[in-house]
Amino acid sequence: MAADLSFPEQDGVSRSVSDTAPAHCIVKIQLFSQLAKNNIESYTSSDFEAGGYKWKLVVHPNGYKNKGITDHISLYLVLAESNSLNPGWEIRAFFRLFLLDQNKDNFITLQDTTEHGRRFHGMKLEWGFNKFIPLVAFMDPSNGYLVNDTCVFGAEVYVCREKLSGKGECLSMIKDPITYKSTWRIDNFSGITDESADSKPFSFAGQKWKIQVYPNGKGSGLDSYVSLYLTLAEPEKLLPKTKVYAEFTIRILDQLNRNHYFGTANYWFSASNPTCGWPRYVSQGYIVSSAAGLLVKNICLIEAEVKVHGT
Repeated sequence: MAADLSFPEQDGVSRSVSDTAPAHCIVKIQLFSQLAKNNIESYTSSDFEAGGYKWKLVVHPNGYKNKGITDHISLYLVLAESNSLNPGWEIRAFFRLFLLDQNKDNFITLQDTTEHGRRFHGMKLEWGFNKFIPLVAFMDPSNGYLVNDTCVFGAEVYVCREKLSGKGECLSMIKDPITYKSTWRIDNFSGITDESADSKPFSFAGQKWKIQVYPNGKGSGLDSYVSLYLTLAEPEKLLPKTKVYAEFTIRILDQLNRNHYFGTANYWFSASNPTCGWPRYVSQGYIVSSAAGLLVKNICLIEAEVKVHGT
């Protein structure tokens, strides 16, 4: 005897039967029972494109446990690659999710009936149905949804409104930030003929950084001081409006007495403001002083210590 298919009504949800396959995504799952046997709580499809955006279909074979669902299949549509969008983005979309009835060769569909479509944004990337179909009905092969341990889900997505500009940002603080150190050895400091010299880039906290020195000074330090900076090596690769909050110390190491010369700062690094430091870091007279130990046999050791607190 077939399981009861008189599904309970859900507010804002329309059920129907379609003879047409879903236009944008079809996911076939073979050996469906192995998901539960291997404690796999969800399966996420590969990306598919609809309305100019990339999406994923997520199946919870025994219900979405985080929402207390245990007796239904849960099925959701998720916006993928949202990190590539500006912080203020917003997309509204209508969507239908499908399940193939293999006996009748048609699809049952659930459609969200919200008047203006569901709103996808940075804090809400997922919409769908906690109770897509009761597990009892789904598991009964006479209903045609799971046949030979195989089932087929699908999705259609229609973007009806989008907002991709406007101001918006997201700050993610780091609870226990780690500290990174990089030491730059300059073997012929007095032989630097260019206005400035850069260390080799070093990677830390998802960014590339470098130390920048102006032996004859820069700005207010020109001709009297050595200017020293920490800078993003590839600021153009930052996403729009992204900022990196870092605490950093730059030291010129005292090679004789370990009485290192240092400066410490905090700064929001960004694509438009990728550099922070000191135009008057150390006087030219002091750095060449033999007693200072900062320049020994024309070798200068500069150390950057960086701790990223948030992005």
